[in-house]
Amino acid sequence: MNILITAGPTREPLDPVRYLTNRSSGKMGYAIAGAAAHEGHRVLLISGPTSLDVPDGIDFIPVETAAEMYEAVANHIGRMDAAVFAAAVADYTPVHVAVDKIKKSGETLTLELVKTSDILGSARREMRFGGFLVGFAAETENLEENARAKLERKGCNLVVANDVSRSDIGFDSEDNEALLVFPDHTEAFAKASKYELAMRVVQLVEGGNS
Repeated sequence: MNILITAGPTREPLDPVRYLTNRSSGKMGYAIAGAAAHEGHRVLLISGPTSLDVPDGIDFIPVETAAEMYEAVANHIGRMDAAVFAAAVADYTPVHVAVDKIKKSGETLTLELVKTSDILGSARREMRFGGFLVGFAAETENLEENARAKLERKGCNLVVANDVSRSDIGFDSEDNEALLVFPDHTEAFAKASKYELAMRVVQLVEGGNS
């Protein structure tokens, strides 16, 4: 199969030296890319900035911003059998990017932000993707409820939900624990390495395309 995977955070610039970002390490997405390649699939990894080594045997597109990631996905998703959106894409980006470094002046600084384009939400509607679609839900409360709402709203075949308020899984950790939310049921994936979860996701993608 041809599988597109997104990973890592995005960086939304404020000025030449500052940006808005999040705590995503990219480890989950890179693990899925490595697992898919290990299983013999053709993998395109589109990643925001990380400190990780790119897995062997895959195609790689580095991006910085949410807009760049959207464009890269839109350009390539049409030839894919499956897409796994594991990246933590910024929901908002600054309206204006300062040409020069913003100097410290007043006691407060107000930033005006605008919504970024919804990559996962656009896969079915704007990009007309008909393959197996996997989303990720990084939540701090109401894990299954929020994941199921995301699955239905964005036309996913599967949403992988994890509790990022926990320090022992998720961001920066080597391990993860998740709920695998399908249209008709939910499965619990017990705490294990991110590679083990990655292998399970690849198995489910394979099953969805069999």
